Amino acid sequence: MSDRIEVQKTYKTYIDGTFLRTESGRYYKVYDGNGDIRANACQCSRKDVRDAVTAARSAFEGWSNRTAFNRGQILYRVAEMLETRKAQFAEELETVGYKAKDARSEVEASIDRLIYYAGWSDKYQQVFGSINPVASSHFNFSLPEPTGVVTIWAPEEQPLLGLVSVVAPVMVGGNTCVVLSSEKYPLSAISFAEVLHSSDVPAGAVNILTGFRKELLKHMTSHMDVNAFFYTDPDIDREQRKQIDEYGALNLKHIIRKSVDNWEDKESKSPYFITDFQEIKTTWHPVGF
Repeated sequence: MSDRIEVQKTYKTYIDGTFLRTESGRYYKVYDGNGDIRANACQCSRKDVRDAVTAARSAFEGWSNRTAFNRGQILYRVAEMLETRKAQFAEELETVGYKAKDARSEVEASIDRLIYYAGWSDKYQQVFGSINPVASSHFNFSLPEPTGVVTIWAPEEQPLLGLVSVVAPVMVGGNTCVVLSSEKYPLSAISFAEVLHSSDVPAGAVNILTGFRKELLKHMTSHMDVNAFFYTDPDIDREQRKQIDEYGALNLKHIIRKSVDNWEDKESKSPYFITDFQEIKTTWHPVGF
């Protein structure tokens, strides 16, 4: 039996299309289902959040101005790339305690979730837009437009499917985002960043951080260049919810909370997840004399 000590991988953050070490130089241990150390993950700081928001803001104009069809194509490409790496993601989920069957099911559900939102990319505008009757000589219509930069707490459980389920509707609607991965199970998030990196997602459109919610809550909810904050875990305590609302009110952010217990349920996907991060723009166009 070998007495060799294995070198544990340190998973980096993903900011502006680049895999970086945390500015703070801090890391925390990630354990597998048996309680053994599996890897190290970055313990991100306020500076990492600020850098990620800057990258998301810089990417917003280019990403939001792409055609809806093109955003759907890119999401579909992410699904294709994830399909080719099913075995790797299933193995990662097994190491944190998943049974083999459940791990495969979550990976496949994640791929299907990406396809689902890719399909909505050029349809939600028609469903949720409208032509409005007016008394004057105008053609009046309303269309949804992206909110801007969204910060997200990925679900603590179901670390891959939950992550995909909160990122995809934000992306497909033309927003850019900064995501804090599951604190307990961050490895799938960084591996998913590798999938994004090798697909057609432009740098800065999706930024993925790892670290502790308690430390980063204020920085992700009070940043003045963030337009919305999104979280879904049903067990967020009352004090944290109060802090989120108070910090978000500083610049009138949209605070979107959707309580989801199981991300494989039908209710965990909906075009309304897209419209939660849209603003309605109404245009008046004169007609006639």
